[in-house]
Amino acid sequence: MTQTDIQSKTSSDAPVAIITGGGTGLGLATGLELRSRGYRVVAVGLDTEPELEGSGIEFVQADVTDKAAMQEIAKREPRVDVLVNAAGTILHEGREHTDEGFQRVVDVNLNGTFMACGLFRDALAQSQGSIVNFASMWSYFGSPRNPAYSSSKGAVVSLTRSLAVAYAAQKIRVNAVAPGWIETRMSQVALNDPERAPALRLRVPLAFWGQPYDIAKAVAFLVSPDARYITGVTLPVDGGYCAA
Repeated sequence: MTQTDIQSKTSSDAPVAIITGGGTGLGLATGLELRSRGYRVVAVGLDTEPELEGSGIEFVQADVTDKAAMQEIAKREPRVDVLVNAAGTILHEGREHTDEGFQRVVDVNLNGTFMACGLFRDALAQSQGSIVNFASMWSYFGSPRNPAYSSSKGAVVSLTRSLAVAYAAQKIRVNAVAPGWIETRMSQVALNDPERAPALRLRVPLAFWGQPYDIAKAVAFLVSPDARYITGVTLPVDGGYCAA
């Protein structure tokens, strides 16, 4: 299917994109981008931002770690063209150094991603569809403040490679994006820190923080026909941060 074919579809037969964490941040930005390209977008999550209203994105309130709730959503969608696993969480003030905090972050970021991939696998096979998981620049760096976030995102990279091989026989492509410093609600703590923010900006070779649409455009490429021979990769979108 070409991009022109996608855009010419009516709402009833438009390709379907499921986006976990699609009500906020990078997930919402991705949903808005896919909507502009003719997709019917279903966002799954616990929270929303004002940009969702009037966007045409369908929002389903559900926790991505709630298997029963996710199964109900999967039952409604017998054919899915795109699954984007953008749901994620991070805990501050040392909470990721507790058993409960570590487990919660891993449950959302890693286990929730794995569960969604499994639940929508058959629907994606119907369309020979595409999955994009959300890794992070912290997939490659240790984090003294956030060991659970860093560990879970590192595991997402490995999971992406594994599922790319496992799902290839069904012609389902599985890739990931690894965002760097992007101006979102989740990054506000660092962005507003008068000591950390300037140093972080200097650490980025392009010398500026990205915008959510930078990630959305990368996801849109990975799920497009232009990426038909790409699977099992994690694409850094970080202004060169990981390369420097």
